[in-house]
Amino acid sequence: MSSKITSGKRFEGKVVLVTASTQGIGFSIAERFGLEGASVVISSRKAGSLVSAGIGFDEKNVDEAVEKLKAKDIKVSGVVCHVSNAQQRKNLVETTVQKYGKIDVVVSNAAVNPSTDPTLETEESVLDKLWEINVKASILLLKAGEDAAPHMKKDSSVVLISSISGYHQHDSLAMYGVSKTALFGLTKVLAAEMAPDTRVNCVAPGYVPTHFTGYITGNQTLRKAIEDRTLLNRLGTTDDMASAVAFLASDDASYITGETLVVAGGMPSRL
Repeated sequence: MSSKITSGKRFEGKVVLVTASTQGIGFSIAERFGLEGASVVISSRKAGSLVSAGIGFDEKNVDEAVEKLKAKDIKVSGVVCHVSNAQQRKNLVETTVQKYGKIDVVVSNAAVNPSTDPTLETEESVLDKLWEINVKASILLLKAGEDAAPHMKKDSSVVLISSISGYHQHDSLAMYGVSKTALFGLTKVLAAEMAPDTRVNCVAPGYVPTHFTGYITGNQTLRKAIEDRTLLNRLGTTDDMASAVAFLASDDASYITGETLVVAGGMPSRL
């Protein structure tokens, strides 16, 4: 976490649930909320190490991530949750509510990119997985009467994590990008349906060096091409993304809902 991060406590007394949050952008989001006073619940697909269906994505284990956050005096709990598994989603929400009695913020961060194939060469099973994890899981996590939504209090907030790829797809991110475009529409729909008590917004990160994007950002030719497309001539950081998410979830953004905040260093972002 950057030393320039504020030491403010905008989320004191708040309970924040972040999916896919044991490393990368998700971990930095959880860390940011925790440093600002929130009680944070993090989750990952498994308690132990694994390689997920996402390309080059090495999932850290929940216990290790919890210990790292506790070392920074962050109030944190960890739950194993594969977001496409109904029972594990239910357990994630129930564990959070049993411990804290409420949920103030949900950050839906889980995503996969199982294939680099062109759209018309993508297997049906891959299309199903992209929809299931990248879009459908966010809906089911919040679905009224079943999961998180009934436990969210007045002035609560949801932040969906999309991608700059939702605006323009890299060759190897074609259908992944389409799934992220869908989140822009989902943000609008959920904002209308969950108003006025819950605000729903979206963050579209630019390219950030993580395990998930390593096969792109680790290629110096591709990295230089991406940097040249930004106005700031650099890739983003996980802290950049965490700052944007924390802003949208905070009272500083209390009159913002249904919007997508692009955090991509000025990279073009029009559909």
